[in-house]
Amino acid sequence: MVKALYMSISDCTGCQQCEMACSYEHEGVFNPAKSRIKVFNFPEEGRNVPYSCTQCADAWCMQACPVDAIYINTKTGAKEVSDALCVGCKVCTIACPFGTINYNHATGKVIKCDLCGGDPKCVEICPTPALTYIDAEQTGMAKMRLWAKKTDAGQAAQS
Repeated sequence: MVKALYMSISDCTGCQQCEMACSYEHEGVFNPAKSRIKVFNFPEEGRNVPYSCTQCADAWCMQACPVDAIYINTKTGAKEVSDALCVGCKVCTIACPFGTINYNHATGKVIKCDLCGGDPKCVEICPTPALTYIDAEQTGMAKMRLWAKKTDAGQAAQS
């Protein structure tokens, strides 16, 4: 069973603990700038929005890589970057429509979420249900259910 990182915007408090856990796991430092997950703060809307690689089924980053440095981890389904093969050309960063692949200036390579080998540290540390690691088939259902609840509430308010 392939699992996916599910992000619930309504549950994110903006604490950035996910960024700290990620940067420590991958870089050995507590530095949100080196994290593979980011939290955007929208104060006017009163929202914090976590985002990371969605592990697209038809990954443009993987298709764009001229040296085939991005591959699928058969255990997790994550699209991962091989440091040995990556030449740091950044073509994948341009190809990603979501901006979730970043260039690491210290290494000259690109970095993206690898789901921590199937044990995402961001999920482990998150103090709310904002980040969960669930069956990939359920992610769409969860979004539809959430939308249905909003739609029901909106229709009730209009009645």
